Amino acid sequence: MEQPFLSVIIPTYKEGERIGRNLLEIDQYLKGKNYTYEIVVIVDGSPDNTAEVARNYALQVPHMRVIENPENHGKGYVVRQGLLEAAGKWRLFLDADGSTSITHLDSFLPQCESGYDVVIGSRKIEGSFIQVHQPKHREFMGEGGNWLIRIVLGLWSYPDTQCGFKMLSDTAAQEVAKRMVVDRFGFDFELIILALKLGFKIKQMPVRWMNEEGSTVRLTGPNGFIQVLIDLFKTKWRFLTGAYHIRDYTDQKPIAV
Repeated sequence: MEQPFLSVIIPTYKEGERIGRNLLEIDQYLKGKNYTYEIVVIVDGSPDNTAEVARNYALQVPHMRVIENPENHGKGYVVRQGLLEAAGKWRLFLDADGSTSITHLDSFLPQCESGYDVVIGSRKIEGSFIQVHQPKHREFMGEGGNWLIRIVLGLWSYPDTQCGFKMLSDTAAQEVAKRMVVDRFGFDFELIILALKLGFKIKQMPVRWMNEEGSTVRLTGPNGFIQVLIDLFKTKWRFLTGAYHIRDYTDQKPIAV
């Protein structure tokens, strides 16, 4: 079977009431394009009817498949799963709630085709716009977390590592995802630092973002702010100890002439 040009990966958890609207928007957008594509919805052990709703939409949305995990593992786990499961030349993952519209592909794809391996959305660079803000306490935690991420991992030029709209080439997706180990929300900064250390070219692009209620982010718990900080320092330690096996890839890359 011919490799599709684009894979759209949608990690989902407790999105039974919202995912249908986003799937229809994605379908409407992609049907108007002249490239091949697939839509991969991964339901992460959701206790509601998310899987059933997604499967019903799969009957009317072309090139869509649903993967249901019997147990909940975390967003990082299913993004990693999706990047490895997808078949596209380019692999985009986005949030099921539609907080960042699929139409951003209009500006992302030209960057991919100009030589970038990874293109990530940012809500903190020139040209971005936050249509609906998060509650103040979550914005405060997010801002503090972003600074810690930049300090600990040296990601000074990345003011927003956590935006849930990122696109990777098939090679970058394979090499990055097979090294990722963070199962929860800390996976975003792990993905970026891995891509950088592996030598992939990264481009940040501004996005229009709208907060959607229903987030599972809290101060404590498996998806909490404290867990993100724990994963941040664990990620730093893995790089210091060579646990990510970066040289397994960089040593075999051909030297540019």
